[in-house]
Amino acid sequence: MDKQQEYVLRAIEERDIRFIRLWFTDVLGVLKSVAIAPAELEGAFAEGIGFDGSSIEGLSRVYESDMLARPDPATFQVLPWRGEENGVARMFCDVLTPTGEPARSDPRNVLKRALSKAGDAGFTFYTHPEIEFYLFESVSSPDQPLVPIDRGGYFDHVARGTAHDFRRDAITTLESMGISVEFSHHEAGPGQNEIDLRYADALSTADNIQTFRTVVKEVALQQGVLATFMPKPLVDAPGSGMHTHMSLFEGDRNAFYDPSGEYQLSATGRAFIAGLLHHAGEITAVCNQYVNSYKRLWGGGEAPSYVCWGHNNRSALVRVPMYKPDKGGSARVEYRALDSAANPYLAFAVLLNAGLKGITEGYELPEGAGDDVWAMSRAERKALGIQALPNSLRQAVELMEGSELVAETLGEDSFEFFLRNKRSEWEDYRNQVTAFELQRFIPSL
Repeated sequence: MDKQQEYVLRAIEERDIRFIRLWFTDVLGVLKSVAIAPAELEGAFAEGIGFDGSSIEGLSRVYESDMLARPDPATFQVLPWRGEENGVARMFCDVLTPTGEPARSDPRNVLKRALSKAGDAGFTFYTHPEIEFYLFESVSSPDQPLVPIDRGGYFDHVARGTAHDFRRDAITTLESMGISVEFSHHEAGPGQNEIDLRYADALSTADNIQTFRTVVKEVALQQGVLATFMPKPLVDAPGSGMHTHMSLFEGDRNAFYDPSGEYQLSATGRAFIAGLLHHAGEITAVCNQYVNSYKRLWGGGEAPSYVCWGHNNRSALVRVPMYKPDKGGSARVEYRALDSAANPYLAFAVLLNAGLKGITEGYELPEGAGDDVWAMSRAERKALGIQALPNSLRQAVELMEGSELVAETLGEDSFEFFLRNKRSEWEDYRNQVTAFELQRFIPSL
């Protein structure tokens, strides 16, 4: 037994932990949980806990359903909202086959494979997400209209506002679990908020995002409000994105930094951006996985719709933030298409592999966009070679279907399941008769 496992067992005894929740996710990023008693934990560390993988979305097929969930002791944290007596803790798990091999369809393992590939090239991948979400008054039925908890806007200070208390309680909970928060503020939409997690290695960040979503939902329940990470819940307000800052390090050196490069960006950083742009269309279905995601991407509100990059240009898909003098370690790129409902493990994996492809294949970075891309005419964008992102889940799935990069990143089983699931979602969506159609056509047809 290693030292981390010994620490967990000792902490459970000292803190009177009665239940340990083992967390993992399905291919769509939905959190799964099984609770075990402390007496079972040594066995779980050694052999894992068996479960029916075929009952988890995309994890395994019926004829190979036996799977194991083995807890990662490095992710041990007490769940503060469960109280101090008869406490509850959680650990993220790696999903294994019955022979103890990592399951290729486990999203956490998908990201680990991508990180291992980056490690072989000498890189460590760091990410820093800006997570947006909406808070609405509690509803008892999905048919009820959504009422934002306030009418605030970007950076507004709403006196005695519910959002202040909400963000304070959510951040206090996150930090008590060892998850560092960098910023928080009211966003542009009514009832819309943003909390930014401090940068960390990509696997830790993905775990933290899954915990973040759970914490936000728990605090919302405690305060009698509804929290949602739906990409575009309101017609006339901005959608919720998860702009993600990324960097590669070689040891302690930021591989994206070059003091003599344009915007202090190295050749490695430029090639990484070129990879993101080259593969942007085919990775969009993973980064924006729901039919509603495309109402955000094409609904304005600073959501990126076109494949281009720029320095400090918020209309671009990839932005190079303003450089901080004498802080080479802060050199990074920001990918702005990702939304708050994405599976962070799969999204980080495809973003990393797209960037690495740009580096290994020596992709040339096109000219950056210096102007507002949304304000350009179609002819102007065409003249500059700026292409559009997919405008629907159907189009995104069609592009993903032909992608060797996404198929290799996700693995055969996850790739095929994801495509089937998203085709089915599109068909269900397409078959709906919406309120828009009824209101427009019933009076006149």
